[in-house]
Amino acid sequence: MRQGLTLTALLFLTNTAFAQDTHQHDHGAVQEEPAHDHNAMTTPTIDHSAHSAEPVDHSAHTIAPVDHSAHMPAASAADTEAPMAMDHSAMSMGIDTPPENARDPHAYSSGFTHGEGPYAFQGSNPLMLADEHHFMSLLADRIEYTPDTKTGNYELQAWRGNSFNRLVLKTEGSFSEEDEYENQTELLWSHALDAFWDTQVGLRVDTNKEGKSRQWLAAGIQGLAPYWFELDTTAYVGTGGQTELVFDSEYELLLTQRLVLQPRFEFMLRGKDDSVNYLGSGLSEASASLRLRYEFSRQFAPFIGVESERLFGNTAKFKELVGEQRSETHYFAGVRFWF
Repeated sequence: MRQGLTLTALLFLTNTAFAQDTHQHDHGAVQEEPAHDHNAMTTPTIDHSAHSAEPVDHSAHTIAPVDHSAHMPAASAADTEAPMAMDHSAMSMGIDTPPENARDPHAYSSGFTHGEGPYAFQGSNPLMLADEHHFMSLLADRIEYTPDTKTGNYELQAWRGNSFNRLVLKTEGSFSEEDEYENQTELLWSHALDAFWDTQVGLRVDTNKEGKSRQWLAAGIQGLAPYWFELDTTAYVGTGGQTELVFDSEYELLLTQRLVLQPRFEFMLRGKDDSVNYLGSGLSEASASLRLRYEFSRQFAPFIGVESERLFGNTAKFKELVGEQRSETHYFAGVRFWF
């Protein structure tokens, strides 16, 4: 009887321990893992129950979330409002006074300044704007020599005045070793129409050795056309009812910053014959030339070139009587300068 009771007690204790163990394992299997808060930098839990006979308390391996707000300054009401615009006026973009070794700003103008100052013009009329004073310039557009005919040609233009009104002197002609020469000189008053065009009126005087000198009234326009074509067109009315229209155009093509190719075209129309000077009516003569110059500076440039001339109508007939040809081509060398 005592053995039976002992056996019964052992069975009861065994069943009770088995039930508790089963209940503990089931409770660990269904226990929910805590949510992983990545912002709180939580280390993921590891389920050791599959590798251990004893239940594992996973809460002991979980790192508590870190509250970063404890390290951040408290936000004020002003911080929650819209950002305000920055006041750039309070920022200094430079220094009030230049350093001692700074370059003199007036040195860029070769010592000349506007208004008052150590470099200003002395006198009662200081230089305020460039168009308030008179200046002058001389351009020798071509001074050239043709070896085959042993002749020289020249064309010069000088002016004095301001940006709006100028007195202009133009002269061009030719001379030879045989003491033959011809010249045209014009004295013109030039007035600016706009930034690129000037009207010109004045007088012209022609002189030559073989013919008769004549005087003309002149009116024309000179300037820079679109696409940088330089134009000079002048109409003349002379003594004895003579009329003449001269058109001159040229263009500068920059092959490099110093090497310039300059084509030029010129023609002359006349109202009536002038047999004394061997000139006929209608299209009298035309010429086309090409000059290649090298600019040692903008103010000095030697050049070489070629020019083709052709006579038309009665002018060709008159010239043939004195031994000239209807068309000729010449090579030449020369120089261009201005100051």
